[in-house]
Amino acid sequence: MDQANTPAREIGLPGAVLINLNAVIGAGIFALPALLYAGTGGFAPLVILGFAILAAAPMLVIARLSTAFDRSGGPQLYAEHAFGRFAGFQVGWFMLSQNLAARAANFHVLVSYLAAIFPLFDDPALRLATIATLIALFTGIAIIGTRRSIGALWVGTALKLGPILLICCAGLFANGLPSTFVMPEFTGVESIALLLAYAYSGGGLSTIVAGEVKDARRTVYRSIIVNLALIAVLYAFVQLAYIAIDPQDVDVDRPLASAGEAVFGQWGVVLISVAAIFSTGTNQMSYFVSMPRILFAMSEQGLLPPFLSRISSRFGTPANAILLYGGVVVLLAMSGTFAILATFMVAQETLTVLLVMFALPVMWRRGEVALGWRWAVILVVAIAFNVWLLMQVELSSALPTLAVLLIGSALYALARQRRPL
Repeated sequence: MDQANTPAREIGLPGAVLINLNAVIGAGIFALPALLYAGTGGFAPLVILGFAILAAAPMLVIARLSTAFDRSGGPQLYAEHAFGRFAGFQVGWFMLSQNLAARAANFHVLVSYLAAIFPLFDDPALRLATIATLIALFTGIAIIGTRRSIGALWVGTALKLGPILLICCAGLFANGLPSTFVMPEFTGVESIALLLAYAYSGGGLSTIVAGEVKDARRTVYRSIIVNLALIAVLYAFVQLAYIAIDPQDVDVDRPLASAGEAVFGQWGVVLISVAAIFSTGTNQMSYFVSMPRILFAMSEQGLLPPFLSRISSRFGTPANAILLYGGVVVLLAMSGTFAILATFMVAQETLTVLLVMFALPVMWRRGEVALGWRWAVILVVAIAFNVWLLMQVELSSALPTLAVLLIGSALYALARQRRPL
């Protein structure tokens, strides 16, 4: 591995949008239609589009921050720039800890989808071997080149969205637009809002790989806006088709499979199962491409050992950072400790986003970004929205989150002793 300043900028606007889209669309889309229909009735497509306006506020703040930087790191970099090295370290630590847990958990989900088609994957030993093999495969793809990783995302995205769109279009063609209107129950507003907040989360992942994006200050901003619009339209279309199909005997855990069965019989179930496998896989791949860049960025800033910022002379990627990321994921997945970490991921993520929101007014006061009254309104809405989300988190998550904060503080203090920051 040779030391280089930065990897090549090989990601254009389509690739940046693709990273964001696959970070948002994972396994959740396969359970979302039934849950939303139960809570909001025939208003579900409109609720999805309306919530996109609310979700746009924090996304726009992140997008606005991205226009001030052309380096990798995303929220970690913004926090470090606005609030100092300790805050930057903690944000990076929070992001990595919750993301690593999510990746380990989702590999178990991915193999569960495989087992739904091929029951042999239910064997415990084969299950763990398959998880380890998949993590090695994703790590290898991420190492051998950013362009190849984006290519793999294109293929996976086509294989996950193709079956979903086919079933939705066939269902609408056969049944027409919904002819009956189901009134919502008007209960559980908080749970519906949290569900949609989760469904829209992850749309700013391209900020983390900004150092490898062409014309990053403009491209990353546009990728966040374009992705939000695409996600809103896609979710609303799938919801509309689901209501039109109106499958009977719905499996609440797999409503799209029930819709597929209503349209194409057992082949529809197979199509949705294949889509679920590739949807979870491309979701994982987006994070394997992006999240190691936080390790890379923190190393560049002197917050982590310098070997993590080394770029492979052969592949042009931060191979050491990717290897470390994949290694931790496999350890968590094999040990099962990701389940403990996953119990407080929501609190960590919400706190991280809330802190980053405050980076924008700090940079405005320094004269580093220009903000008009429209951006002031967007910022207030974004902060209020995230404060409300944080209030919905159970108090049981507070102590584990505090523990992660203390561990991060200890790691930061240790790093300062070994190497002045």
